[in-house]
Amino acid sequence: EAIGRHGSKLIKNGSSVLTHCNAGWLAFVDIGSATAPMYAAQAKGKSFHVFCDETRPRSQGAALTAWELDQQGVSHEVIADNAAGHLMQRGEIDLVIVGSDRTLGRTGEVANKIGTYTKAVLAARHKIPFYVAIPLSTIDWNLRRGMDIPIEERDESEVLGAWGVDSRGRCREIRVANPTSEARNPAFDVTPANLITGII
Repeated sequence: EAIGRHGSKLIKNGSSVLTHCNAGWLAFVDIGSATAPMYAAQAKGKSFHVFCDETRPRSQGAALTAWELDQQGVSHEVIADNAAGHLMQRGEIDLVIVGSDRTLGRTGEVANKIGTYTKAVLAARHKIPFYVAIPLSTIDWNLRRGMDIPIEERDESEVLGAWGVDSRGRCREIRVANPTSEARNPAFDVTPANLITGII
């Protein structure tokens, strides 16, 4: 609730917000972390639009965040991960709010779902505010640098294929890559503090 109170001030009437991965109430009980400012702004009667990165390869933005926003009645659209720069370039994104899996108290570096660093670089290039919404429990006061954060490498099958629900409502996975190619699948990346406007 405190994250929502503080963060809702950042969302202006008529603005467009980009979020990445899922930091909503499915991941963080009741109102989420990155979504808390959105729900608080909605409760204040503000009108705004949210762009949800699909968040490949697990598609948490498309499958989870978009579902939550729909349940909440928040105006939103899912975009391909690589579409964010295009929308920023055309002035269609005013603000970025993401969550964090670990934030270093000593340096302000943020580890979050893969692609977060890319969005921060793009936001800095286009002078768009980039905020990270976290509870205090996310802060790591021990590690001295972001490069020391262990980054999970997940199974390559997630990158080489895609999953979804077919017309009969069955979950299915299909291969989309060349049959003999291999893949790298880092699940997280680290965003330096100088690319972060502020931590909520």
